[in-house]
Amino acid sequence: MSLRHALLGLLAVQPATGYELAQKFDASLGTAWHASHSQIYPELAKLAEAGMVEVVGEGARNSRTYAVTDAGHEEIRAWLIEGEANRSQRNETAVRWFLLGLLKPEDRRAAVDRELAYAEEYVENLRRVADQIDSVNPTHPFRRTVDLGLRTSAVMRDWLREQR
Repeated sequence: MSLRHALLGLLAVQPATGYELAQKFDASLGTAWHASHSQIYPELAKLAEAGMVEVVGEGARNSRTYAVTDAGHEEIRAWLIEGEANRSQRNETAVRWFLLGLLKPEDRRAAVDRELAYAEEYVENLRRVADQIDSVNPTHPFRRTVDLGLRTSAVMRDWLREQR
């Protein structure tokens, strides 16, 4: 995943500080990718140097609020339309689910129950996010992605229930 493009996308919705970006990243993209403060701040500096973001405000303790420039918007557009996605991923959950069939039935059930509990908690979190978005801006550009998460999670929960 491109941290650069994820940050540009979050800033395209609303200007933010590095700290706010870290929080937004965890709340929205955290299940796909983890980005620490030590990764976000250097990337913001690179984006500013490249003219894709600009500082639009300064606050206490040298905090800076960044916004996407026209060049940043064009970079997002080009990446989404012209770039080929890197489809290789590491997904420990997928490997665990792949190997479930190796377990004895009682062990498989215990593993599946744990995965199912996580999946159900994840769906509840997504529903809360959807409710928050709907209460502020039902047409928010990331609302559709929450719906995708709810749909794929429903399929995963059904599959896990079949594995018990």
